[in-house]
Amino acid sequence: MAQAVNAGARLDRLPISPFHYRIFALIAAGMFFDGYDLYVAGGVLASLIQSKFSTLPHNLQFISLTFVGMTIGSLITGFVGDKFGRRFTYQINLLIFGLASLAAAFSQDMTQLIACRFVQGLGLGAEIVVGYSTMTEFVPPKMRGRWQSMMAFIVVAGFPMTSLLGYLIIPSFGWRPMFVIAGIGSLIVWYLRKNLPESPRWLEAQGRLEEAETLMQVIEKEASGGKPLPPVVIPPPVAQVAASDLIKPPLLQRMVVGSWVLISINTLIFGFVIFLPQFFLRQGLTITNSLAYTLVLSAASLVGCLLGAWSSDAIGRRWSIIGASVVTIFAGYIYARFDAASDPAIVLAVGFVLVVAIYVQTAILYGVYPPELFPTEIRLRANGICNFFGRGATVISPFIVGSLMASYRLPGVIWLMIGLVVIQILVVWAWGVEPRNRGLEDVAKANA
Repeated sequence: MAQAVNAGARLDRLPISPFHYRIFALIAAGMFFDGYDLYVAGGVLASLIQSKFSTLPHNLQFISLTFVGMTIGSLITGFVGDKFGRRFTYQINLLIFGLASLAAAFSQDMTQLIACRFVQGLGLGAEIVVGYSTMTEFVPPKMRGRWQSMMAFIVVAGFPMTSLLGYLIIPSFGWRPMFVIAGIGSLIVWYLRKNLPESPRWLEAQGRLEEAETLMQVIEKEASGGKPLPPVVIPPPVAQVAASDLIKPPLLQRMVVGSWVLISINTLIFGFVIFLPQFFLRQGLTITNSLAYTLVLSAASLVGCLLGAWSSDAIGRRWSIIGASVVTIFAGYIYARFDAASDPAIVLAVGFVLVVAIYVQTAILYGVYPPELFPTEIRLRANGICNFFGRGATVISPFIVGSLMASYRLPGVIWLMIGLVVIQILVVWAWGVEPRNRGLEDVAKANA
């Protein structure tokens, strides 16, 4: 009978080495294009309207089907990733996404472009599930929060990068090169990712012990650099769980936590941050000043991700989420009481704090927390289901925000945010676990 590989314990005791940086680079490169393509719609849709290629109803379909594709992609990839492996799922997803991006660049009408965008959405939703979950299984516990948050930073960096490239490219060359960049970049990463190893944790969970052992020996040799490694601290065995256990306590509570925090953060981003230019316009600013204000506040997104990267390991996931949520409530309440046209300094200062708090949550809730909540054998499925609900919120939140803006203006939107975040505080405080400085197998023990 084959002996246990103890892949988790062996990976967790490895020192940070070029091996980890290589894995991070291969995954982060694909995640960057995920962020790039997520935010590319802003400049592209404006150009489509200006060039008469599209109409406002077509643009709304473009946005809606993007989010529908992401919602479906999040769910499907979880089941595929747990069945066929992280590496296989990542490669197929990136290939589909890259080819769909190139097809979008050569669309002859909006019907074709919307269809391509739906397929791109499938890839976008899949990328965020499999990327963060895969990286979670390689990084040692003491650094996992920081590394996962930096992955989120790279995704968010797609926002200013897309804005910059759109500013340089679209006025002179139109919108098509924006999709060419995404397609070619994704296919280059797809080729380079042939060197991405499978997760030894997943191999062991599937009973493929010889493959897991062989891969672990290769990883240990590369990570050690010829130096002795720390001893392996073998955790007590944990009984494997099935997908059906997700609807039973205690995993059910973790599913509620994972789903709600993703519903909350997706609504904050796609129901508030993305709408900032329109909020400013409604408050009487010119389009130039509106975009300038938005640019200043977009810088806060990067600050928030960096702060989240620090706090997730220094303070812990739960208290970082709760603390940033409290700041969001108070800053949001103050923000809604002032007008950008008459109180620009206050709006920018408080808005900066508000966006920082939102993106502290973004770094932890997208990149760190949900994948850690579940055992290896069902990690992608559980994370995919949580993202299914989270991405589903992006399908309906723009319509809710539009209705609130029409009836209650900005304060109505802020109170929606506050309500979501209050519930988030309650579920994380009541049912959230703290994975800080704990191996994934140790976190999974509470599932037994």
